[in-house]
Amino acid sequence: MRWFVKAVGPRKIFEFVLLIVFVIFFLGPLLNLAILAFTGKWNYPDVIPHEWSLKWWKFVFQQEDIAKSIGLSFVIASIVTALSIVLCIPAAYAFARIRFPLSRFFLFSFLLTHAFPKMGLYVSIAVLFFKLGLMNTLPGVVLIHIINVLMFMTWIPTAAFRNVHTAQEESARDVGASPLRVFRTITLPLAMPGILVASIFTFLNSLDEAQGTFLVGIPNYKTMPIVMYSIVSDYPAYAGAVFSIILTAPTIILLLAAQRFVSADVLSSGFQIK
Repeated sequence: MRWFVKAVGPRKIFEFVLLIVFVIFFLGPLLNLAILAFTGKWNYPDVIPHEWSLKWWKFVFQQEDIAKSIGLSFVIASIVTALSIVLCIPAAYAFARIRFPLSRFFLFSFLLTHAFPKMGLYVSIAVLFFKLGLMNTLPGVVLIHIINVLMFMTWIPTAAFRNVHTAQEESARDVGASPLRVFRTITLPLAMPGILVASIFTFLNSLDEAQGTFLVGIPNYKTMPIVMYSIVSDYPAYAGAVFSIILTAPTIILLLAAQRFVSADVLSSGFQIK
């Protein structure tokens, strides 16, 4: 044992132990959810279930509120992502290419929605929405989600556009390309990885949003996170595990996809004001 410690080094052993602890801490709950979701019968203190079954998946999708909430969440997240792209990408390009008074202040202002407790912000917005007749409406829920994702859809694409060297755009213009063609063939393709990552974060953030939806959308608009709260108290743990996997799976899949599009250095540049 001593020769192994000397050969590998105490630091490497410590790092390996920390890695094992992190893996257990991170993957342990996910593994427990996966086991519960496919369990037919599992009694404490047995290590593995007595019976494996898909009955809880069938049970979850037979519940009318749960099935509706899943579809509603994905529809709202898709609408929010599409509208955010239309509204924020031109603003991000302007922040990256045009120098105007108070540009840094306006860019920094998109961070304010994440700088304060969200519940207080949502209550103030709910009062305004009540006066405008947007309470318990789909446009109201979509707007509250868009307010929550402005930072992602502005800061990250701004950094992506700034990383496109102006010399490449100027070279295209020198050979006769119009500004629109330069943007479509040079600027936009080079900035697309950052835009895709921002879109993924926007979609996931909308998918997981609960507080604003609860204040503005209840009782007619119940998304997955809202229904999740009632499942914890009103349904068996097995059904809760199934619903948790449905809610978690898109996050894991899309984050893995985002990792392939852009590096951590490029992503972190989206949160720097230059």
